[in-house]
Amino acid sequence: MASIFSKIVNREIPAHIVAETADFLAFLDVSPLVMGHVLVIPKKEVDYIFDMDDESYLGLSLFAKTVATGVKKAFPCKKVGVAVIGLEVPHVHIHLIPMNNVNDMNFSKAKLQPTQEELAEAAAKIKAVL
Repeated sequence: MASIFSKIVNREIPAHIVAETADFLAFLDVSPLVMGHVLVIPKKEVDYIFDMDDESYLGLSLFAKTVATGVKKAFPCKKVGVAVIGLEVPHVHIHLIPMNNVNDMNFSKAKLQPTQEELAEAAAKIKAVL
């Protein structure tokens, strides 16, 4: 069964996409830790990041670096945090999270519930600087 992220790749469900290549996709997390929280994925469905072939793994990392640069410009912060957890969706994904303190990366805290309009505005800010 296709993951929710594969359904986003196939445009079966909507997402606030901020960047895309032939092999990778970046879109806003709909329940972000902070505004500007982006998920970066390979379009090919792979469950575990270290099961990716080397070329795809390196490509994903370089794509994430480019997107992180845009996130930092659009959402000024001290750093863009990077997390790979992968338990909630069986599809490789990298979290890019604008952070000003360590608590911004605390996955046990309550998530934000932004409106679709707020997400659209956030996506537009990132796309504008990429």
